[in-house]
Amino acid sequence: MTIIDLKRVHLFCTASGPDRAAPLLLVHGWGGDGREWSAHAEALADRFRMIVPDLRGHGRSDVPDEGNTPTEMADDLAALLRHLGTGPVIAVGHSMGGQVVNLLAVRHPELVRSVVALDPAHGAHGAEVEGIPARLAEYRERGARAAAEFIAGAFPAGAPAGLRTAHVRTMLGTPDHVIAQAYAGMYTDSGAVGVRPHSEAYLRRRTQPALTVWTSAQAATWERGTLHVPGSRVEHWPDTGHYLHEEHVGRTVRLLEDWATAGQGTR
Repeated sequence: MTIIDLKRVHLFCTASGPDRAAPLLLVHGWGGDGREWSAHAEALADRFRMIVPDLRGHGRSDVPDEGNTPTEMADDLAALLRHLGTGPVIAVGHSMGGQVVNLLAVRHPELVRSVVALDPAHGAHGAEVEGIPARLAEYRERGARAAAEFIAGAFPAGAPAGLRTAHVRTMLGTPDHVIAQAYAGMYTDSGAVGVRPHSEAYLRRRTQPALTVWTSAQAATWERGTLHVPGSRVEHWPDTGHYLHEEHVGRTVRLLEDWATAGQGTR
């Protein structure tokens, strides 16, 4: 499949693997697209049904003038899953995509069996929160150029060759208004869940088992205090950058496979 008309938006989506296998939904982050999941989807397609969309405003999907926010993206994915008839999925998301899959789980619980969030865009506090207004103003003024400068610093010295360049190029190809609207949708819009007190409130509404992986020890400790659904857990992967799933493809594949086969994705 390629472009799917969901009435509310046209999404680009690819699917692979057996139709009757347990479905995994892989969701990219801010200024990215589904290509960042290519290695994972290929590695897992012999055992799972892999569904990899480009979110609205990103990649090859529609670019609406307004509404390029995590909440709308989550509702898009709900429409996509209903269109595909997948039944409940293991919803996996990185960064903003982690926020999107958690919103999907809260807003459309019947469509999500469990959640895996990798360095998600929630739980912001302290200096990070203090800097949000200035960053949003810069994204509104300079769009993708400002976002690309920010993303360029998200990779450690030992990151795979070409990974930084690939993400900078993808970010630069994302429309400026999408960059600003998505960032505001994560942190400052009415109902945004990126700042810690709002994150805690919406995580309490999540009824599915969840696995969250953080590159920050402090964030991992905080999120462990939010868990209330049996089977949920938080892991900390030190000494890695924000794009942990691409820096450590094999480890991420094993993580997803173990989570799914241990019962959190196949109940």
